[in-house]
Amino acid sequence: MTKLPGGLRVVTDSVPGVHTVALGVWVGVGTRHEDMINNGVAHLTEHMIFKGTEKRNAQEIVEVIENVGGNVNAYTSREVTSYHIHLLKDDLGLALEVLADIVQNSTMPEEELEKERHVVLQEIGMCNDTPDDVIFDNYYETAYPDQAIGAPILGKADIVGSMSREVLMDYVRRFYTPGRMVVSAAGAVDHDAFVAQVGELFSSLPPDIRQGKVAAYYEGGEDRKEKELEQSHVILGFKGIGRLDDDYTAVQTLSTLLGGGMSSRLFQEIREKRGLVYSIFSFHSAWLDDGQFGIYAGTGPNDLKEMMPVMCDEIKGVMDGVSTEELERAKAQLRAGILMGRESMMSRADHQAKYLLYRDKVLDVEEIISRIDAVGEKDISRVAKTIFAGKPTLAGLGPMAKLEAYEKISERLAA
Repeated sequence: MTKLPGGLRVVTDSVPGVHTVALGVWVGVGTRHEDMINNGVAHLTEHMIFKGTEKRNAQEIVEVIENVGGNVNAYTSREVTSYHIHLLKDDLGLALEVLADIVQNSTMPEEELEKERHVVLQEIGMCNDTPDDVIFDNYYETAYPDQAIGAPILGKADIVGSMSREVLMDYVRRFYTPGRMVVSAAGAVDHDAFVAQVGELFSSLPPDIRQGKVAAYYEGGEDRKEKELEQSHVILGFKGIGRLDDDYTAVQTLSTLLGGGMSSRLFQEIREKRGLVYSIFSFHSAWLDDGQFGIYAGTGPNDLKEMMPVMCDEIKGVMDGVSTEELERAKAQLRAGILMGRESMMSRADHQAKYLLYRDKVLDVEEIISRIDAVGEKDISRVAKTIFAGKPTLAGLGPMAKLEAYEKISERLAA
């Protein structure tokens, strides 16, 4: 890793013997950095970055990469926005020049904005037609009401539909600055040569602006929406921990053990033994200073009555202790996931960029593996007791007649 004089960090992961390179720009900004009156600006900006520069129009930006067989993509999350390209190693310089052009010189033409607003509204509509997407938006808005960190990443349709070019351009000026950025590459890349190219190409970034951080305030509670659907969708969740917390790895292990695969407690008890769901899993979404630990289930409306008490029993059971066998299996899944991800150049570039953004140090895979190895049975019980003792958040969507009252579920967990 090299930090350039302006604060831009450049990190490479050279992999001998491969013919490709994955590279991109990762910006430490996302939905949680929005003003609530402009919810969706992070995501709409991600779309508009590709819609033209002084040098290229929207079609040319894509064609110049696809003409050499590469692919270009982007994503927006609650704390990170990424623009990335994967292509053959001989075209690395071209890809880096295109990335530098769109990130620094995007003109966001008004006529393109009119079209892209409509595209994003279609995306929001598609999400609204997908209950297992809607339920997560409802859940986060309930866990963090009236806060950007809980707002929908795609934005609200009425806000996106009227968002101006000036709002987007101001957002880029405020947040697309060198101190918030990482340029990351993995695969067939030479570090020194890459750093020199980045230094030359990324010379027009706006200066960093000192900005205060808005802390996340978890509130929790209930959001229950009756809707005519074939399935009932439910998320039961709790306040988790941030990525920098010492117990981060233990909580990730807990999530894997409880509902991270077909051998997990939730899957085995609720789907395999009782046949009460098609889909059930746990998750731990961790951000810089906070996180969410939740369980999602999609089930038949008549199975809700039996499913929720069993889910609560499994939550309570993991607080009482776990076996050595299931703990080792969960740890093996985490280790394998990390090491298998190392076989993808894009995964390597993405992982190291986000690690640098969050921890301001270079990813050390052996260090991560050693943290997983160090997690013990007592650690799982301890973090489970801490997380599940908190106030729950319950989100339900679909036929809700058989879903127990929030108060009843809270009592079950506290018993």
